Amino acid sequence: MRTIKKFISFMFSRLFLVASMLVIQFAVVALIVYAFSQSAIYPYMFFNIVSFIAVIFVVSNNENPSYKLTWAIAILILPLTGGVFYLLLGNKRMPAKLQKRIDESLEDTRQHMPSRLIPADPPLALQSQYIYNTGGYPVWAGTGSEYYPVGEAMYARMVTELQAAQRFIFLEYFIVRDGLMWNTIFGILKQKVRQGVEVRMMYDDLGCIGTIPKGYDKVIRNAGIKLCVFNPFRPRISVIMNYRDHRKICVVDGHTAFCGGINLADEYINQYERFGHWKDTGVMLKGEAVWAFTFMYLQQWRFSTDEEIRFEDYEGLNAPVPEDGRVQPFGDSPLDNVNVTETAYLNIISRATKYVFITTPYLVIDYEMEAALCAAAQSGIDVRIVTPHIYDKWYVHMLTRSHYANLVKAGVKIYEYIPGFMHGKMFVSDDKVCMVGTCNMDFRSFYLHFECSVAFYHSTIVEQVKQDMLATQKASRLITLEDARNVSIFTRMGRSFLKLFAPLM
Repeated sequence: MRTIKKFISFMFSRLFLVASMLVIQFAVVALIVYAFSQSAIYPYMFFNIVSFIAVIFVVSNNENPSYKLTWAIAILILPLTGGVFYLLLGNKRMPAKLQKRIDESLEDTRQHMPSRLIPADPPLALQSQYIYNTGGYPVWAGTGSEYYPVGEAMYARMVTELQAAQRFIFLEYFIVRDGLMWNTIFGILKQKVRQGVEVRMMYDDLGCIGTIPKGYDKVIRNAGIKLCVFNPFRPRISVIMNYRDHRKICVVDGHTAFCGGINLADEYINQYERFGHWKDTGVMLKGEAVWAFTFMYLQQWRFSTDEEIRFEDYEGLNAPVPEDGRVQPFGDSPLDNVNVTETAYLNIISRATKYVFITTPYLVIDYEMEAALCAAAQSGIDVRIVTPHIYDKWYVHMLTRSHYANLVKAGVKIYEYIPGFMHGKMFVSDDKVCMVGTCNMDFRSFYLHFECSVAFYHSTIVEQVKQDMLATQKASRLITLEDARNVSIFTRMGRSFLKLFAPLM
């Protein structure tokens, strides 16, 4: 009976209805193309020429080779409709007006950021300079940090900081789900609004489409909270629908900020078990570097709502904090054709001299990333990656495991987190640098999502992240080459098929 109720509920959910309408649109487009192509030779030739031109455009444009190969194969398999679908879904070229806004945003970021510092270590200086040159986010001193190895620890500190807010609260999350975590935070937000605190909230519409009830946006607005539902999921075929806000940001009064993999849902704090123990991580910043998250949030709000904002009204009144190395928070946008986080990851791998430890829920990587990991291991670098043993998406887990054999053969140590789901997104290397943030090692995070991270240089956070990773590895199973290769022919075929379309997942 419970299963039937869930099925009926899903059949009438907004996710099912919108997805069904999209499928119908795809079918109608395909039917129209097919009907016209069969009615006469000229329409048939026209749609084939469109697909041919689309393939040429795909191959010649400045995109990831895996993305280009996937679309080229799709167009060749469906020569009549493939080109049309690429124009509707695969072509990332922005309208001139939007492209101008995107170009201006980088200059806007630099304008509101102070002159940058450079870490004394030359390799780290190159890393920080790359992030600044491509994203506009500088390195900061005068910042204290705390690292949280589990979601429940960060949640407890968030509650304390939110309760102390006096000026404003900014929240930006991919997922919000009814439960202890969100209801507690929502109660605090309503209380703060009554006290005169400005509260703004952003959540991704697709990320929350199955986690909050229809019309819940009105509930939030009726509480006096300014709300932006990012990129509403509507039944229209458009590449824009792929661009999602995957960031997790909480800013309090401009002096405190939280970031990491933790959304506002009970599974992230192990109050609700979905995939065994949910291993997630996050950081809190206090001090000067918080301005980067404040600005990042307001810039995203302005981009999404066109509201005019005086950024200087939200500068934090920061009390002096003990300095702890250098800190560099930064955002990553899918609209600027610069893959800041992926390149930052590659820089850490290529410049390591001792070790690189990584945690990620998804290891859906392209040839370049796999080659960098293999080359580092073959050079004698201790490369270790922790992925989940209990997965949330079977097809993504199949893709993750499809990379094991090549990596393990090259000397990379792969661990699967046995207690449950590994959701932390972290890099640490050589006791000098680490990154904690929202970006997975997959195509969606690198190319289609708005993400954010924090890089720490010569900070105590680096050692804390390292020790947490070592403890996590002890709770994980080391994958041998025999494990990686001991799969059935059908599994191999399934993995190979999924790999072809990995950039579209």
